[in-house]
Amino acid sequence: MNKPIIRVFVVLLVLFGLLAYFTTRWTVIDRAELQDNPQNKRELLAQQRIARGSIEAANGTVLARSIRRSGGTYARRYPQNGLFAQTVGYSFLNPGTAGLERFYNGQLTGRTAGLEGTLRKLQGKRQQGNDLETALDPQAQQIAIDQLAGRAGAVVALDPSSGRVKVLASVPSYDPNVLRSAKQTARLNSAPGAPLLNRTTAGLYPPGSTFKVVTAVAAIDSGLYEPTSLVNGDNGVEISGVPLNNDGRQSFGEVDLTTALTQSVNTVWAQVGERVGKRRMSRYMQQFGFGSPVPVDLPADERLASGLYCSPDGNRRLVSPTNSCVDIGRASIGQDKLLATPLQMAMVASAVANRGILMRPAIATRTIDPEGRTAYEKTPQRFSRVMSAASAEKLTAMMQRVVQEGTGTAAALAGIDVAGKTGTAERDVINNIAQPWFIAFAPASDPQIAIAVTIEKTVGGFGGTDAAPIAKAVMESLLR
Repeated sequence: MNKPIIRVFVVLLVLFGLLAYFTTRWTVIDRAELQDNPQNKRELLAQQRIARGSIEAANGTVLARSIRRSGGTYARRYPQNGLFAQTVGYSFLNPGTAGLERFYNGQLTGRTAGLEGTLRKLQGKRQQGNDLETALDPQAQQIAIDQLAGRAGAVVALDPSSGRVKVLASVPSYDPNVLRSAKQTARLNSAPGAPLLNRTTAGLYPPGSTFKVVTAVAAIDSGLYEPTSLVNGDNGVEISGVPLNNDGRQSFGEVDLTTALTQSVNTVWAQVGERVGKRRMSRYMQQFGFGSPVPVDLPADERLASGLYCSPDGNRRLVSPTNSCVDIGRASIGQDKLLATPLQMAMVASAVANRGILMRPAIATRTIDPEGRTAYEKTPQRFSRVMSAASAEKLTAMMQRVVQEGTGTAAALAGIDVAGKTGTAERDVINNIAQPWFIAFAPASDPQIAIAVTIEKTVGGFGGTDAAPIAKAVMESLLR
């Protein structure tokens, strides 16, 4: 055999190998990803003939169901309209799928039915999806939306011991039932306030002083500080060579860390952050989940990573806290280049509440097949051990003081001890526009709920006066 023939043979062999590889990849390895791709109209067309499973809240309220139409096809309906719009998502031929509808598409369409699905086909039965049960609480969700009162913002509430998500409220919202054409979708995409954005998991905001809880955990759990440790709380202390102001330019003198958290003293926590250092802060931030997309059961493009975002070349990107662009003192008080999602800040409160163990947040609890059997169960999963139980107890006592006598008194509940932290992030200093925050958990001695509340923009607002009352109303509903 001469060399030209050998070369042709080798080329044909390589081409055949590539054909076999990509055929196997798209038909076997990446089949589920291709089927669940919202741009795959062929798959969506096929799914129009499947009785898609319902999506239900924890109390059985139907959040999504399929209605049979003429011609043997089904249409999706959302009985609660915009109540859980960004979380439940939608499933239509156009614009495709989003939210839980996309994440659990295989379960909802019965594609993961296994042997039972094969037997149904052999018996000549129509493919049918599994019902999806969630931990969502419609009453608390409605209260959260009512309390936001049309202001752009978000409320997240979860069970710290299991990670079960009870509330994911994002305002403004939209009615998924209207998404019947590309024109209607385009109108929502360009609508004021970005109603399609799930602010709870994809809204990135400066967390302000709520982040001081993370700094306090790193300081105390590392052994560098105790709640009684004294730090200079004077106004104008230089941080990275630039004077830093406290709220109202107030000076506190030598003050212990508990008082510094209760009164949210910026200069104290910036100095603490500098002493803790970039590497140690980086480690604790990672243990809380910063630096990676929030680990919840929603599609990847609907979950953003909290962390430090630098733009050295004009393009914003996530960097490590050890990066030279980071002012760790100001980052330690929730400013500088730090951005966080509301779910991430709820996770911060949750880790303290659960004695230092952070559970992975989960919206769904299980799926039920057409015969009434559990097809899939989402059991609680541990995300990380953030701090020791002893450190969590110290932080709990410090956060209780914030609500008892500090900046968070508006979140106090009758007969129930609340542990919390306020935050007021600067958005536009010249026009006095800020972003109020509040994170908390209750009851402090036996936490059942961890919560995070933020309002995107207020004129002259504060976390203690604007966000804390919202948290109080939602916690009251969930602890009823």
